[in-house]
This record gives sequence, structure tokens and C-alpha cells, in this order.
Amino acid sequence: MKIEQIYTGCLSQGAYYIESEGEVAIIDPLRDASSYVQKASKEDAKVKYIFETHFHADFVSGHLDLAKETGATIVFGPGADTTYNMHEAHDGEVFQLGKVSIEVLHTPGHTLESSCYLLRDENGKAHALFSGDTLFIGDVGRPDLAQKGLEITTEDLAGMLYDSLRNKIIPLNDDLLIYPAHGAGSACGKNMSKETWDTLGNQKKTNYALAEDLSKTDFITELTTGIQAPPSYFGENVRMNKSGYEPLEEVLKSGTLALEIDAFESIAAHHKALVLDTRHQSKFIKEHIPGSIFIGIDGGFAPWVGALIKDINQPILLVLDEGREEEVVTRLSRVGYDNTLGYLKGGLDAWKSAGKETDHIEQVTPTFLEEHADLSIVDVRKPGEYEAEHLTDAESKPLDFINEQQAQFSDDRKHYVHCAGGYRSVIYISIMKARGVHHLVDVAGGYKDIKATSLERSSFVCPNS
Repeated sequence: MKIEQIYTGCLSQGAYYIESEGEVAIIDPLRDASSYVQKASKEDAKVKYIFETHFHADFVSGHLDLAKETGATIVFGPGADTTYNMHEAHDGEVFQLGKVSIEVLHTPGHTLESSCYLLRDENGKAHALFSGDTLFIGDVGRPDLAQKGLEITTEDLAGMLYDSLRNKIIPLNDDLLIYPAHGAGSACGKNMSKETWDTLGNQKKTNYALAEDLSKTDFITELTTGIQAPPSYFGENVRMNKSGYEPLEEVLKSGTLALEIDAFESIAAHHKALVLDTRHQSKFIKEHIPGSIFIGIDGGFAPWVGALIKDINQPILLVLDEGREEEVVTRLSRVGYDNTLGYLKGGLDAWKSAGKETDHIEQVTPTFLEEHADLSIVDVRKPGEYEAEHLTDAESKPLDFINEQQAQFSDDRKHYVHCAGGYRSVIYISIMKARGVHHLVDVAGGYKDIKATSLERSSFVCPNS
């Protein structure tokens, strides 16, 4: 028996490759499914099953392309409804994979069809639980993503999740390995650990949701308090995972089309395409195409695309580093942004050689803030980061909520923008500039470098402390 966790840091997502006697099961595959086929081929094995723990909201699964390429059976838990062929398993159903078996445990709560998969070894002993978004390391899945049109509340789902944990998971053996679908950084839970696996016994000791003395009422209260609204693309990803999508091969064909400058400009105008620059922020700060926005491929790329580009069908044109065309289009497709129309051939160098206009972002160091009083400072980190520590006079305007903030910059005063390290602040400023707000200045190095100055800092203090 072989188990491999295939973890994708950008999405904080874990897919799983399980093999026994030449038969393979893939759990929660990413959109770019060819990597699983290649892995199986290298091991002289065949993909037999594709298990989905639920209809994912934060990424588009690769189940359809993978099934088409391998002939494998797609398996969902009870209550799943799709427009394509799949096997809707019943609670307790067992699937044989070589000498091992995989049992379906229906665990509604995160969603109604959510299910975990219990792997038993060659001797029938429970070895690992692939827990999807039902149980994370240190947390459990959010219960507010019920599909629209269903007469069910967030509190109803939270109650179901409590019962699922107590009736299906807590009774399992303590040495069971827990392999969740996500780790820290995912929007599918509130306080996930940076660890990507653990034993059930340790989770019983450390995960609040599994505490013996936790009542159902207290669990529901804890789980439903402080949940931020899900990104707008979540619902669209669920729809794509239920109803299907264009093959990745076709998305790559159109998205990696090299465009000369005239064609690039013509498509941008005709299709009202968004120009997305994925180079490093230092390059974007120095020079970029006027009106383009920055979301760098080397940061938390895909989740920020999903959070900030409101229309999943938005036509997109790319400015990128040479050789990264397929990577960028693939990572966009992982969150359902399939309408990429090509990239600028020759990049910004070609643009400048043609005599085209460029723009830049004004930037200062934290020392500048130290040397000048009465500056308007904007902190675009997440609320929790701001609450932990912030510059005393800084105003919190999280990047996550930028689509509601444009009207707040109606004056012509310069605002000095920082995040933690310099990535999110450039995203923020680029979007605001594209919307006509041009008096924002980036603070190089972000809060990481600000902390080395003498600028006064403070934090929120719990009133009960």
C-alpha cells in the first residue's frame, strides 16, 4: 500500500494518491489531472477510482478530465447530484482497491453530501481517514456554504457536523491518520493548523471541536461566530464541480496564445478584457501597462484572483514572465477562471520597444513614514493581523474587501499603503489605480520592515484581560 499527499501551497489543498497492487484511487484531485495519470503510469498502475469528499467551493476539481483520460469511476457521497455520470455511494459502502479497502462515511455538516473515506490496510485495520472539509487539523469545516435554494440554515449544518464528528469520527481508533483536504490559509475554515496531517488521538486532545465536554449548543455557537463572507467565486466553483466545465486542454490552448501588441490591444478593447500582470511586484512597481492590475504568480495567486476578480467569466489578458504561460493559465483554471484570451508576446519589453506608454507605482521606505508626521497610513492586511499589532495612526482597509472601498478615497491626499511584506499592498494599489484612484503610495517591505522603525504601534486589547 502506498499513500502520497500531494499538497498545493497556493490553495492550501491536499489531494491524495493511494495505490495497492497496481490499482490507484485519487482523492480530491486538482484541475490539472495529467500529473496523477503520469504518476500512475510511472508506477505501472491504473487509476480505478476518483473519490470526491464534497462539491468543492474553493477550487475546480480535476475529476472530469481524469475520468475521461483513465476511465476511472467518480465517487461522491450520499445526496450528491451531478449532470455527468458518477457513482453516488451509500453510507458504509466499501470499495476494494488491490488488497486494501476504502469505506464511505457520510459526514454531513460542511455540506450535505460531505463524506470521509476510511482506508483499511491489507489486514482490515483502519489505517487513515481522508476527512475532506469535515475535519481539519485543529479545526472543522465552515457550515455556511449550503447550496442556494435549500431550506437549511448555517446552524442546521453546524448541528449536523457536530453529530457527524461524534457518531462517525470520534469512535475511530486513536492511531488513525487524519488527512484533510486543506491546511492553514484556506478560507474553508477559521483556525486551521499549518500541519497537513495528524493522528486522530492527538486531534482529540487538541482540536476544540472534538472535546468531550463540548455541548452541541456551544459547538454551533463557536462554529457560526466570526465567519467571514465566502469569496464570490465559491458558488461558481461549486456549480462547475456539479455541472462540468471545459477540458483543461482547451483552456490552455486559448490561454497560452502569444499575442502581438496590436492583437493584444484589439482584444482588450473588443472584449473589455482585464489585463492581469503576474510578474514580481518589484517589476510591476517599476513599470506596467496603464490600467493593468497586479496579482503575482509567486504569492497566493489563485485565491486572490478568486477573491478580487468578481466575475469568474471575466475575459483576461496576461502579462507574465517568459516560460510561465502554462503555469499561470493552469493556476487560473484551478479556481474556474477559464476565459483567458492569451498573453503579450515579448512582455513589457516588447510593449516599451513599440513606444507604448507605461505607468509606475510611487514607493517609499518605512523610514519616510518615520520622518514625516500626519501621514495617512492604510493597512491592507487581514483584520486579525491588524488587531494583533498595527501602527497607531493606521486605518484598516483589508485587501479582501477592496471591492467595497473605492468611495472611501474621494480626496486627493496621498495615502501610504502597506501590508505584511509588500505583495498585497501592490495588489491593492494596482486595483485602485485601474479604477482611477492614483494618489496611493506603496510602503516598501510592509509591516515586516516597519517594525524595525521607532513608529508607535498598538494592538486591540481584550476587555476581559
